[in-house]
Amino acid sequence: MAMIYKLRQLFWESTLRCNMQCLHCGSDCRTTSETPDMPLEHFLPVLDEVKRHQPDTKTVVFTLGGEPLVRPDILKCGREITRRGFFWGMVSNGMLIDGPMMRELSRNGLASLAIDVDGMPEQHNWLRNSPVSFDRVYKAIGHIRQAPHLVWDVITCVNSRNLPHMEEMKRMLIDAGVKKWRCFTIVPMGRAKDNSGLQISDSQLRELMEFIVRTRKEGKIDLSYACEGYLGEYEGRVRRHLFRCQAGLNTASVLANGDISGCLSIRSSYTQGNIYKDSFWEVWSRRFDCYRDHSWMRTGECADCGVFDKCRGNGMHLRNDDGSLMTCHYKRLVAAEP
Repeated sequence: MAMIYKLRQLFWESTLRCNMQCLHCGSDCRTTSETPDMPLEHFLPVLDEVKRHQPDTKTVVFTLGGEPLVRPDILKCGREITRRGFFWGMVSNGMLIDGPMMRELSRNGLASLAIDVDGMPEQHNWLRNSPVSFDRVYKAIGHIRQAPHLVWDVITCVNSRNLPHMEEMKRMLIDAGVKKWRCFTIVPMGRAKDNSGLQISDSQLRELMEFIVRTRKEGKIDLSYACEGYLGEYEGRVRRHLFRCQAGLNTASVLANGDISGCLSIRSSYTQGNIYKDSFWEVWSRRFDCYRDHSWMRTGECADCGVFDKCRGNGMHLRNDDGSLMTCHYKRLVAAEP
């Protein structure tokens, strides 16, 4: 009998437009896009399919992009997603979140929100390529705190400029009332591909892990490292769970052009179908083999790796179009051992 994979997170790339020009954008989003926003009525049948086949599973739908709030119908989108019995979440740069917008988002069912804070003012504005971004997002946090029943956290993309300021940033976030914080590192894709200055060194990666371990022990803010890759000795210490890439296991995405993939962090060509010609549920049920069986990854530097059974070839978003691995967190941490 074929294994049944429960779909628990569905990412919707609702737009490729953005009101910012961030230096590290993996999607290379811009104010205008050759790919138009996906009409809501094109996405809702996907939800109806999921609901028919998984009526007992509360799937969370995350609207991403791009900046979801540039869609003029974003409130209607949230309302329709909620009306169909799904939780609705969003990742935002915070530029358009003020008091009235936050109240409208809550009124239309917003259940979870992640907002970007990438350092103290100087480092944040540099990465976000905007002189006003920090002030906007800091004010947005104040409005977000007023939303009842909202699950929310702050996301930080760690780089060589903001890493020295992490302690200062931690104090700032705690003082601002932030309870949950996630750290990512920047993967060489999109705009970041040709900007090596955005990457941190192996020793800095280990420094970041030690900072997260210390912060978790302090217990003043719930800090965790993102689901980027296998971390060797830091597994179980910097996250609430051990590493396993969930793309294609309980996470899928619908891209702005209708492509069906594992998660929106994956920018390489691992699409499994397209909602304009395929049934989403048929694709979810019968495809995704490359996501669910990672044995094909056991080549190159992974061929004779002693931790492959734990790592399973790292996250799918770290694989190039040809299947090669962009980076190995485990080997980088081992290389930086004191």
